[in-house]
Amino acid sequence: MKPSLARLAWLVLGWNVLVILWGAFVRATGSGAGCGAHWPLCNGEVLPRAPQLATLVELTHRVTSGLALVAVVYLAWRVFRERPARHPARLAAAASVIFILSEAAVGAGLVLFRLVADDESVARALFMSVHLMNTFVLLACLTLTAHFASNDVRPSLDAASVWPFALAGLALLLVGTSGAIAALGDTLYPAGSLLSGLAAELSPTAHLLVRLRLAHPLLALVGAIAVAFAAGRVLRGASPPTAHRAARATAGLVLLQLGVGLANVALLAPVWIQLVHLLLADLVWIGLVLAAVRALPPRPPDPLRPALLARAA
Repeated sequence: MKPSLARLAWLVLGWNVLVILWGAFVRATGSGAGCGAHWPLCNGEVLPRAPQLATLVELTHRVTSGLALVAVVYLAWRVFRERPARHPARLAAAASVIFILSEAAVGAGLVLFRLVADDESVARALFMSVHLMNTFVLLACLTLTAHFASNDVRPSLDAASVWPFALAGLALLLVGTSGAIAALGDTLYPAGSLLSGLAAELSPTAHLLVRLRLAHPLLALVGAIAVAFAAGRVLRGASPPTAHRAARATAGLVLLQLGVGLANVALLAPVWIQLVHLLLADLVWIGLVLAAVRALPPRPPDPLRPALLARAA
């Protein structure tokens, strides 16, 4: 028995979050070159013989990413079959397909241009920044697909409701981008102690990736304030209970994220806490998208729509 459309959409979103986390594990363990400079083949083979551990880690990421692509395409097909024309779920699902394809293209570029493993170039930092932004947009599209697949309420784009979330979204994109660069710096230039790491970040002779690490906690604080402001607007307004719950959950996740971020710095960024940090970043982003769309006022009903639906039936 196939799952309902709404359940499928939430499952596809969850699967993509897991794929993102495994991708971070690939980067944190230096396994990005596990399949060499080959894509989509792994070391020139479909199934590599006698693979090393790094090869297995990278190959697993490619397989799970491929399954995510298939799942998103299947979800879009279901949406277009089960939702009428001009339904917002259709637009969100179509955008999800576009951005998972661009996600695959950026991932392939990292491999083919050898911007993996121990590469410390500015090009790799730029690629990872684009990768992070594309990932966040993909998660937003999948979240909106799941939301609209779960209900038929069509929102109205109200400027007063949108701008706090647009501001918070831009702030989180900056935070996420700086976080991706900071994580890359932690992987390539691990600090021996908290003080030595801070000294390296303040040193004018340190590598750019090291010096940029200092920007992430500052931007994270700005992002937290922006998200708290947007959530507060929802909680003070007359939004529906679902929007209030999403806003409260997002605000709570931001506070937890700040604590985990401090622990990440204090513990010198072990792999496991980097993954927890990224998971919370994804959940904060998803929560912000849900709070935003649920806080939007519903669109006034179209007086011609019932007649059009009856004629179509």
